[in-house]
Amino acid sequence: MEREIDYRGLADFRYEIRRYLNFSEQAARAAGIEPRQHQALLAVKGLPCDAKATVGWLAGRLQIEHHSAVELSHRLEARGLIRRSRSRADRREVLLQLTRHGERLLRELSLPHRRELRTAGPRLIEALRTAILRRSRAVRGTKRCRRNK
Repeated sequence: MEREIDYRGLADFRYEIRRYLNFSEQAARAAGIEPRQHQALLAVKGLPCDAKATVGWLAGRLQIEHHSAVELSHRLEARGLIRRSRSRADRREVLLQLTRHGERLLRELSLPHRRELRTAGPRLIEALRTAILRRSRAVRGTKRCRRNK
């Protein structure tokens, strides 16, 4: 028996994610940086305790190629938002650290993001519940459209 797929629930969830990401991208640009630069600052600041902020780690965290993370870290350093330094334990590793300027900018961006999540969060959670957790009930309770078969 083929399982029903709640396309509306999946579409609503994707829409809510995109709304939040669009807000985030616009906020970063309004602050004078690119969205990926904002993501990098946030990743470095939100680093798990058991991780080191290396260029390689940043590449993995942002899901980008290593050479792209190298270039991104160069641009952030040139803008005075991060400091790059060689690891004392392994000279091949480049460690990343936010500067005071980077910390200030990230804080300015994070406050409105937190406010936005307070309103977008419940919509995201409800869309996720509908798309995944209550899939069978949501599918049974909706009329089927005949389009896009």
